[in-house]
Amino acid sequence: MTAPIFSFISDFQHIVDGKKRGSKTTSNVVNPTTEEVLANVPVADRELLDETVAAASRAFPAWASVPIETRQAAVAKLGDLMNEKVNEFADLLIKEVGKNRELATIEAGSCGPWLHGLAGASLPEEVLLDNDNRTVVTRYVPHGVCAAITPWNFPLSLMVWKLAPALVAGNCVIVKPSPFAPLCAIKFVELAQQVLPPGVLSVLSGDDELGPWISTHPGISRISLTGSIAAGKSIMRNAASNLMSLTLELGGNDPALVYPDVDPKSLAPKLFWSSFHNTGQICCSIKRVYIHEDVYEAVRDELVAYAKTVKIGNCLDPDVGMGPVQNRVQFDKVKSYIDDCHANGYAFSLGGDTIQGPDSKGFFLPISIVDCPPQESRIVQEEQFGPILPLLKWKDEDKVIKQMNDGPYGLTATVWTNDLDHAQMISKRLDAGTVWINESQLFHWDHPFGGVKHSGIGVEHGRQGLLSWTNIQTVALTKART
Repeated sequence: MTAPIFSFISDFQHIVDGKKRGSKTTSNVVNPTTEEVLANVPVADRELLDETVAAASRAFPAWASVPIETRQAAVAKLGDLMNEKVNEFADLLIKEVGKNRELATIEAGSCGPWLHGLAGASLPEEVLLDNDNRTVVTRYVPHGVCAAITPWNFPLSLMVWKLAPALVAGNCVIVKPSPFAPLCAIKFVELAQQVLPPGVLSVLSGDDELGPWISTHPGISRISLTGSIAAGKSIMRNAASNLMSLTLELGGNDPALVYPDVDPKSLAPKLFWSSFHNTGQICCSIKRVYIHEDVYEAVRDELVAYAKTVKIGNCLDPDVGMGPVQNRVQFDKVKSYIDDCHANGYAFSLGGDTIQGPDSKGFFLPISIVDCPPQESRIVQEEQFGPILPLLKWKDEDKVIKQMNDGPYGLTATVWTNDLDHAQMISKRLDAGTVWINESQLFHWDHPFGGVKHSGIGVEHGRQGLLSWTNIQTVALTKART
């Protein structure tokens, strides 16, 4: 196999059949910190998608038929290559997404271990029956040509979450990154050509038309999407035409429940970063905090005091803890929540205005903490996905659990208390795919992750996530001669 020349500086192109490809149409990728053009990328048309699917279809039989150990070794080697490129990918994440150095390094640095972790995954046949008369065996076989549609907030790690199990299972995958942040995905797939046969892993940079084309393409068997609920519904409607297999990891309006036995000062940094890491742009970040009335003021005040220590600005500055919102659309959306809170007279414990970067450039918003808005308010009921957080007061446990479960979301929830037995009991009453107790946003390739209600269908990670990249085939054999 021939590897393309690799560079982080320029030359962002599609990868099709192991080769770089351009397009007649291009678009700009904007640095959210400066609003300057960071790079120019090609925009795929329908014909290029057809060509990419055809190349993947040609590659699939050979890739699926090699021993799983061969695929595992390739994924492990890709992990080695990623470990060598952590700093370069982190630099690109800072510029492309606006992450601080710590978070960008965590994201880039997680990919190598994640790939190595999945390289150890296996799909052994299961013997269900074996006697003198019959043998019945269940096998797990790959879907074929699949698509991974990935978001702009974690464009590298969320892609690896999909690709590692898909490749180990024997699928060929076409990556469609967000047009707001396609650069890391393009460079990852370019790097992967050094260890994967042509056509096994491709990437197409595209606009809003590419997703619908993928989700209705008869040559694609499966789609894994991380995105909004609206995007998930659209993909699901389109994919119905070909009865595609789907995993949908969608939005969350993730609640936190704080009990009166906590230490407010110790809790404040944990609550802050669980809410505001990546400028609040994490599907499972805390988006509303229910604090017991006995400690409400103390927790609020400590949270505000800690927030004031966090510097906002250009994340190339090592002292900056929080950067801009990633794009203009999201900036305007979060600003609308600030405006709505003012229009309804809600109190702000912190923030509540808008700020700009140097020379009035950049998609910067302040850290905003809203003090006791109503349960029915937009800021409580909707997923804000930005640096604004409502705090609510509670005293009746049954009522607050009902409030936490209110609405269509069910991705994650957190419980903060020193009474671990009680927290375990409460976790069973929460409508959430994951409940973290005294922690938040900790992931592992062996721990299933997914949402309930409108927050998703299916799971990623763990044996369940790996099996989602396969079809179940049962082989029944009668031993008597015919």
